[in-house]
Amino acid sequence: MKALQIGNLSAPVPIVQGGMGVGISLSGLAAAVAEQGGIGVISSAGLGAIYNKFSKDYRAASIYGLREELRKARAKTKGIIGVNVMVAMSNFADMVRTAVAEKADIIFSGAGLPLNLPSFLTEGARTKLAPIVSSARAAKLLCRKWFTEYNYIPDAIVVEGPKAGGHLGYKTEQIADEHFALEQIVPEVAAEVGAFADEHRCHIPVIAAGGIYTGEDIYRIMQLGAEGVQMGTRFVTTEECDADDAFKQSYIDARQEDIEIIQSPVGMPGRAIRNSFLDRVKEGFKRPKNCPFDCIRTCDVTHSPYCIMLALYNAFKGRLQNGYAFCGANAWRAEKIQSVRELMTSLRTEYDDFVRKITIR
Repeated sequence: MKALQIGNLSAPVPIVQGGMGVGISLSGLAAAVAEQGGIGVISSAGLGAIYNKFSKDYRAASIYGLREELRKARAKTKGIIGVNVMVAMSNFADMVRTAVAEKADIIFSGAGLPLNLPSFLTEGARTKLAPIVSSARAAKLLCRKWFTEYNYIPDAIVVEGPKAGGHLGYKTEQIADEHFALEQIVPEVAAEVGAFADEHRCHIPVIAAGGIYTGEDIYRIMQLGAEGVQMGTRFVTTEECDADDAFKQSYIDARQEDIEIIQSPVGMPGRAIRNSFLDRVKEGFKRPKNCPFDCIRTCDVTHSPYCIMLALYNAFKGRLQNGYAFCGANAWRAEKIQSVRELMTSLRTEYDDFVRKITIR
């Protein structure tokens, strides 16, 4: 594997650990990945619920929580630490400003196009910006918007395919359509981004995400134009993952037929592991009485079958009877809990073994 170069940041292992909320990837997981040469990512989603003992004000607790998680990660590693901030979050601006102020190495931002992300950078800020897109068209629009409005060029671009976990940037009918498969869109995004980079005499690495599971997968997608990969599902079943053990066990227990597409209260399709909570939702047994968080701009409590923040927070805490686990399409392949070191070593070994295999041919 070649190192992933993002500006002056160099990750010896070209693997970005996906930001997973609520609470699934905090400082524990992010620091462990960074320490092994990858890019560790703290999810900013739901920190106000996790740190509610600091303040009952969701936004104030979120700011405090992100500061704490970044500082805890920094105390554990000198590696690259990033933050994932979803555009759809009501406290998007707070989380971006906090990440920049705390000198996070990089901000990854999706769940909508982060068209104004560069506007939050302060003079002398070192934080890199990496938008997450689902098409070449979106990549082109964003690159041109950032350059025209802010004279800023993305430091990297993540292209996320429909096999990813959690909320998906696709219509339900596009998820199984081969025209939207990661293998189809990576070359398209790489070509679009490459043309823009050539025009401005710079380099913008493309990072592929969604359904990448093995070292062979990493090799194959990088042959299509990606310079790195983002992986979430694989890191859930690690010792350092910040989720409760029951959350991790739900991945190991899951069968392929348990992985399903749901309609999230935030108005986007999502991929999750079917359980009794989701079955009760389908039967109409769940109804929120109010909105205690106002966490997602697109969530309408009057039409939501449940509070997604509470459901994901309960899952993070292992209370899966009152929540559910988001996951990628390959979550059912998980077999054991292992350390991040063991996982990263096995991915590198699989990659090298596959390269040797095809070289011998």
